[in-house]
Amino acid sequence: MPPEPVRPKRILVVEDDPSIGLGLRINLEAEGYEVLVADDGERGFDLALNAHPDLILLDLMLPKRNGFEILDGLRKQGIATPVILLSARTEDIDKVTGLELGAEDYVCKPFSLAELLARIRAALRRSGGDVPRPVLAFGDLRIDFAARRILRGTEVVDITTTEFDVLACLVRDRGRALSREEIFRRVWGPNHHGTPRTIDNFLQQLRTKLEEDPQNPKYFKTVRGIGYRFDV
Repeated sequence: MPPEPVRPKRILVVEDDPSIGLGLRINLEAEGYEVLVADDGERGFDLALNAHPDLILLDLMLPKRNGFEILDGLRKQGIATPVILLSARTEDIDKVTGLELGAEDYVCKPFSLAELLARIRAALRRSGGDVPRPVLAFGDLRIDFAARRILRGTEVVDITTTEFDVLACLVRDRGRALSREEIFRRVWGPNHHGTPRTIDNFLQQLRTKLEEDPQNPKYFKTVRGIGYRFDV
């Protein structure tokens, strides 16, 4: 039997500027992507929920519902589709807010098409193929990656969006040591700058919430001189 045809990756563009929306559609289709375009927040949110895009390019300043509201709504419903925010707003607070809500990346307008395409490819690589299995069980914990929820027995573990993203990053490469810099790049994107202490703090929070003995972790291992490793 001939192999099944590979479906092109589907990208949803939520952008109220018609010229930008059309330009992105033309260029993304030329790259082989399937493209959907929404010109307001309500339509964009509906397509994000029901059209099953592989990636979303999301403008912040939109009619009817802004980009932050869309992103927050998706994450609260357990939709983990990677989102790249597009905005003419360059303030750090906007970038931090977007990343804390679970955006994959933040690109300032005007942007280079070549750079945007590279960021799209990187985001799709991070989210595809090596995504963790839908449910991972270890100890008395169950991690549901589709719902972005962790259960200890029947109790839901309180965990933030960014804590879950760091956990998912480590689980994708379980058994392999990841440097703090690599964790930064995967979770916050290439333009985020932080200190090693930031990653240390997130790992301490994960140990406190998920390890039976946080002082002697069984799953979240420190690899001296490198970073961290998740063992199951």
